Amino acid sequence: MNRDNKQEIVTEMHERLARAKAVFLADFRGMDVGKATSLRNELRSASVEYKVFKNTLLERASQGTDMECLSPYLTGPTAIAITYDDPVGAAKVLSKFAKDPQGKFVLKVGVLSGKLLDVKQIQALAELPSREVLLAKMLGSMQAPATNFVGVLAALPGSLVRALDAIRAQKAGN
Repeated sequence: MNRDNKQEIVTEMHERLARAKAVFLADFRGMDVGKATSLRNELRSASVEYKVFKNTLLERASQGTDMECLSPYLTGPTAIAITYDDPVGAAKVLSKFAKDPQGKFVLKVGVLSGKLLDVKQIQALAELPSREVLLAKMLGSMQAPATNFVGVLAALPGSLVRALDAIRAQKAGN
């Protein structure tokens, strides 16, 4: 690979890192082809880019971005997972593969909105409900007061009708 190709790769990766919401680094040493393919497919379905880059090129690409704090962790074989949308989905897939008892896939570190995350924090992120579930809960909470208000308003005419009926029955009895 010549110098121009390397510079092109660094520039492209710098742009990706600059617009990424979250980035995760992992050591994939010893993973068999089947597991690696399965990991790539699940990450692709979660809208996550998963690539293996030379550490020196990745370090140069991260300079000037929020991901610059990854530099000390760029040692040994390193795979990078980049997400532009939902960091929880990426963390779920990566944590699932990191929990494999054979231990061939090891999470190193992550960055979420410029903040460095260790493995425990990545696993805690993975345990959060997905974005869609959180949005549904929020929408339900927002709708609850309106629903309750409509119920109260609907009950008022019914109460009035029952009160008038009781008064009518009382007058008819006298």
